[in-house]
Amino acid sequence: MTAPPSSNMAEKLTLLVLDAEPPPRLGRLTGRVRVEHADESTLAALLPTADVLLVWDFASHAVRRAWPGEGPRPRWVHTASAGVDHLMCPELAASGTLVTNARGVFDQPIAEYVAALVLAMAKDLPRTWELQGAREWRHRESQRVAGTRACVVGSGPIGRAVGRTLGALGITTALVGRTARDGVHGPEELDPLMARADWVVSAAPLTDETYGMFDARRFGLMQPSARFVNVGRGQLVVEEALARALTDRWIAGAALDVFAHEPLGPDSPLWEVPGLIVSPHMSGDTVGWRDELGAQFVELFELWEAGSPLPNVVDKRRGYVPGH
Repeated sequence: MTAPPSSNMAEKLTLLVLDAEPPPRLGRLTGRVRVEHADESTLAALLPTADVLLVWDFASHAVRRAWPGEGPRPRWVHTASAGVDHLMCPELAASGTLVTNARGVFDQPIAEYVAALVLAMAKDLPRTWELQGAREWRHRESQRVAGTRACVVGSGPIGRAVGRTLGALGITTALVGRTARDGVHGPEELDPLMARADWVVSAAPLTDETYGMFDARRFGLMQPSARFVNVGRGQLVVEEALARALTDRWIAGAALDVFAHEPLGPDSPLWEVPGLIVSPHMSGDTVGWRDELGAQFVELFELWEAGSPLPNVVDKRRGYVPGH
């Protein structure tokens, strides 16, 4: 990895921002670095001029397309997201460029969102709102969540936060990760854990190994009373298989916050799948989240500028920040 500059060269540094609205608040960096702005049409031309690239538009795949071009490349890339699949390409993975992510910002908000979905499905809240709209009084029994079992796939900070939050509701939670370790089950245990779970929560990164991992075979393993939640990446799920599992009542319900193609178009059949809750990739987005992302980047920049080790360094071959 190319060494970061000394602090007395900070005014000569160029920070390139792949823009999204609203733009990031750079706080203490304002006036200390030269800031350039790029969109998908200009990124390739501006990359050779940048020391640091901030991928603020974390839904864009422009980095993956532009990186293989000619000229120098930034020494450090930071993405304002937990996932890095939208920017990783073979050339970036093989380079000496440091890549960091927004690990830590979204953990608890996503865990709370998962807990809200679990409670909403257990207490049949979607049906309650439908009946209220129809002014229909229909008494029903709901499910108690305490004493049920959850299988959380993905043992990073988000998965661990989900496990702790569900545990506070009295749900026994098993974490499944890439490798078995203390408190984490290995991938070979996923199938039997899913078969016993009342709740299966997908919070895994998108890698070659996890692409399409939730398919017809795995939905067929689940109990008819079980529910599935995906807050990881859309491509982890074979959406047609999930739609069939719900339509044919292999499982009792599901909630998707991420999708293979976003935004979900109005003609997508997923909108009308029975028992499916659809939300627009919002599980981690709480009031003030953009300010948190900006503040995190400023702190990381100052560490990098001083030559200090950075947290949140992505293993570019694996596609995520390795656990400790």
